[in-house]
Amino acid sequence: MSVSIVVTLLGGLGLFLMGMHQMSDGMAKAAGARMRGILEAATSNRIKGTLVGIVFCALIQSSSATTVMVVSFVNAGMMTLYQAAGVIFGANIGTTITSQLVSFNLSEYAPLILFAGVIMTQFIKDSRVKKVGEVILGFGVLFMGLDLMSSSMSSLKDSPQIANILGGLTNPLLAVLVGTVITAIIQSSSITVSIILLMAQQGLLELPICFYIILGCNIGACMSAMIASLTGKKEAKRAALIHLFFNIIGTVIIFIVLTVAGGQVLRLIQAISGDDPGRCVANAHSLFKICQVILLLPFTNGIVKLTYLAVPGEDAAKDQEIELLYIGDKAMFSPATAVVEGIKELEHMASLVYENLNRGLDALIEQDSAKIEKVYEVEKQIDLMNRAITDYLVSIGQMALPIDDRRSISGLFHVINDIERIGNQAKNLADEAAERVEEQIVFSDECYDELRQMREKVNLIMEYSVDAFAHGEREHMHMQDILDLEDEIDEMERAFQKNHVERLSRNECTAAAGLVFSDVLSGLERVADHATNIGYSMMDAQEEDEN
Repeated sequence: MSVSIVVTLLGGLGLFLMGMHQMSDGMAKAAGARMRGILEAATSNRIKGTLVGIVFCALIQSSSATTVMVVSFVNAGMMTLYQAAGVIFGANIGTTITSQLVSFNLSEYAPLILFAGVIMTQFIKDSRVKKVGEVILGFGVLFMGLDLMSSSMSSLKDSPQIANILGGLTNPLLAVLVGTVITAIIQSSSITVSIILLMAQQGLLELPICFYIILGCNIGACMSAMIASLTGKKEAKRAALIHLFFNIIGTVIIFIVLTVAGGQVLRLIQAISGDDPGRCVANAHSLFKICQVILLLPFTNGIVKLTYLAVPGEDAAKDQEIELLYIGDKAMFSPATAVVEGIKELEHMASLVYENLNRGLDALIEQDSAKIEKVYEVEKQIDLMNRAITDYLVSIGQMALPIDDRRSISGLFHVINDIERIGNQAKNLADEAAERVEEQIVFSDECYDELRQMREKVNLIMEYSVDAFAHGEREHMHMQDILDLEDEIDEMERAFQKNHVERLSRNECTAAAGLVFSDVLSGLERVADHATNIGYSMMDAQEEDEN
């Protein structure tokens, strides 16, 4: 075997790997947000979840990326294990699309595909066209790499050393182990199966042993999700184990079938595929996966329960007011879900600020020193969250994110600023409460009633605004309500300030109480302004980007 053959083989493999990653990354950036919407559509209906997994994985051409994303969703509490199971099952079928594409000899069209990708990425300004061009460019590079590998492998079959090494691979268990190890290293079963496919086409591997290597590839493909889940919560670890258990159980079943009736299976696949060994490998890959899903889908609940046996118990309880739930130590990073997890953490921060604001009002009304101290304590933790989330947004802003997600980043910075400002109002309320306790300031019954009315409206506008921001209320379900509430609160603040002056003129309220009351009204009105900004933040960010 000459050095030139090895160099050509490695060069072809490098191009193939680069093309595969280019395709996957390009697709994720071009339509990642929309595909994430497809993924989020998965429900407890296991059939629907399986179909979603097939479509999603077929689009991004990577079961590893799909399962890592699913594990991230489970870790963020956006998907249950039962929903994740169906998607993971489907992803195992969707990943076979790559080997099906490779089995059709498209190498002669690779230069044209490559040229089209270059034109779209280099000479067209539209960002979406550029991202699609990256996918096409990756597709061309992939087939250029396949052509190089195929030509080098055609020379390898004449090498007695290579023939002896590959010819000696006759033990089925060893073949499964080889497939597992290689795929775990490469972290892509699509790539490993494609290489096996080429080797079969060149006569370097016999079909029966290829089938066993494919089974090992299925297990090795679980490595990415398993690694990703190590820093996640227990639910994330269980989601990764669903993928692992599915492939281990499926591999055992198919292994037994091949051992007992390997000749019949081979003849069936050859009858479907014809004389092309490459088509046989691709069809075997698809057929094995489809059979595994059909056999194991009815036992989804059992597999999920098995993960609870493997990972028992729950995560250690922590102070939920100060814990970063989605981007902290137990969080996982996936570019396709990074913005979603940031939004979830901002929603979490907003809920803490909401509670602290009401705690501050309670402290003011009840003159409760313990609640005053609690407001200060929580506000310090919210400040820490503010810095952590800001750092997170800065870091993901430098990553290769889906286009729609990148447009959202500026809006998220505005949101965290407004949430932090509302948090400051909670601290201001605690300051006013402390002053009231110290100076024994007495409020009139009218003051209490007006604060109650103002509080109800402010709470409502905060709920609507955070809901609109976090859950994409782009059909204006709450938007008009938010605007109406802001106007009501503005008018309420003016009316109550006027009432307050009248009470002062009638000596029904002390000057000290009046100052506190006036400051509180102004602070709550500013809370409503910040809440309105939150509700419209993402929409405004998208409009700015378009302009």
